Amino acid sequence: MSNIIESLEQLTALYGEPKPTSLAKEVPELNAVYKQWLSQTCFFALASSGSSGLDCTPRGDAQGQAFKVLNDKTLLIPDRRGNNRLDTLRNIIEDPRVGLLFLIPGITEALRINGKAVISTAEEHVSEFDFNGKLPVSCIVVSIEAVYFQCARAILRSGLWLESAKKTKDTVPTAGQMVQGVQPDFDGKNYDETLVSRLKNELY
Repeated sequence: MSNIIESLEQLTALYGEPKPTSLAKEVPELNAVYKQWLSQTCFFALASSGSSGLDCTPRGDAQGQAFKVLNDKTLLIPDRRGNNRLDTLRNIIEDPRVGLLFLIPGITEALRINGKAVISTAEEHVSEFDFNGKLPVSCIVVSIEAVYFQCARAILRSGLWLESAKKTKDTVPTAGQMVQGVQPDFDGKNYDETLVSRLKNELY
């Protein structure tokens, strides 16, 4: 098919060279401004890759609990108990490369970090995330290789943070309905009715 791009030469010819600023904003470690930006966020997505394929999971927690900056080259991320699929952790064992995308509600830029990760159970790491006496099972230690901010275009186009873009629970399928959609004999109604109390008991 003549309309399929199959080489870097074709790709460059189609898009042209990158803008100088888009290259200059990438640095190999956190600087003071990037650390200041990170201090305001509690949510990010973590992408990983392994023999089973790609994975991208949301990560979020209370201020100071979602992750910690150990130094300019290292992030520490708690891995609290969840559904035990362990998609991210399995991938990290096979392939340490990870990508992270940090968001701040109401802010149209995002911050991206690429690096390599290992899984740690060291007391000095897990003790950083003591929440009411509950510790994560392990921590993900990310060695930073590249940091850069993503411009506002995608969030502006999507209207992500606009009040008018918000949806109400009655306009999208519930968690129970989504499980029942792939597992017809699942009691989605009961799942939804007990979800709030279950999350309250199992959140940490």
